[in-house]
Amino acid sequence: MTGRRHAETVSVVVPVYNSQPALLELVERVQAALFGDVADLELILVNDGSRDRSWETIADLARTHRWVRGINLMRNYGQHNALLCGIRAARHEFIVTMDADLQHPPEEMRKLLGALGDDNDVVYGTPQRPHHDLWRRIGSWMTRIALQSAMGAETARKASAFRAFRRELGVAFVDYRSPFISIDVVLTWDTNRFAAVPVRHDPSRLGASSYTFRSLVTQALNMMTGFSILPLQVASLIGFAFTLFGVGVLAYVIGRYFLQGTSVPGFPFLASVIALFAGAQLFALGIIGEYLARMHFRMMERPAYAVRSEVSADESDRNVSV
Repeated sequence: MTGRRHAETVSVVVPVYNSQPALLELVERVQAALFGDVADLELILVNDGSRDRSWETIADLARTHRWVRGINLMRNYGQHNALLCGIRAARHEFIVTMDADLQHPPEEMRKLLGALGDDNDVVYGTPQRPHHDLWRRIGSWMTRIALQSAMGAETARKASAFRAFRRELGVAFVDYRSPFISIDVVLTWDTNRFAAVPVRHDPSRLGASSYTFRSLVTQALNMMTGFSILPLQVASLIGFAFTLFGVGVLAYVIGRYFLQGTSVPGFPFLASVIALFAGAQLFALGIIGEYLARMHFRMMERPAYAVRSEVSADESDRNVSV
């Protein structure tokens, strides 16, 4: 591994959702990519409520590979929640996160780890040529806009699900209690030393992505209302703009009366003005309602995930009570 010492230890965390066909190749390629280059390695596969036989495959791989650990969640919680579980379980000094469909080539992990020098705490693998359809690109673009409001524009442009960071940054994840989580935003709570390296981006081994346009839009909205005050600022700007608009309408009505001796005629004008102001008010109330919902969920202390069982070669399958 160029520029890195062999004494480092690495935990690779992979959320798994209906990824059975790619798991064996994933394990083999991670092993080929890092074995011999690091002092110790573990691969944590977090089954996020898969409907295929992903968990059975993970369990078999964990029993036959001492460096593979499997965590089975109670249901599908989402990619970032599954990553949170895996990051908390990680034991080594560096953590790498990647997708299970092999769009992130395991061989490229060396570039990320090699860039984790004294000046960088987090390194993203930025795809040289993404293999996504149009709707996925639009959804990803919206997610980046949401990230910009919470992380800052420069960092958000680098963000990727293929990332490497120091385990010390995991302190921010330990006491996190909200069911809504963004790994990238939480990383900014501990450091501002981010970097990015260009990496290869391969076609998915699993066909179409499980991320739909709708799910990406939902994730972007959750990110904006969960980790940013941008929507509240937008609501305030809209309120201010409509206040100026109302003052303009009032000036128009008074000016018309004094200049022409008549008031503004007709119901359509009055109804249009009322509809505009009512829409602005409902928009602002909706934004406030979203933030109140986030506060409500936090007060409920709803967990980000629940673990059903874990498996590794060192210990037999064991159920985990939550």
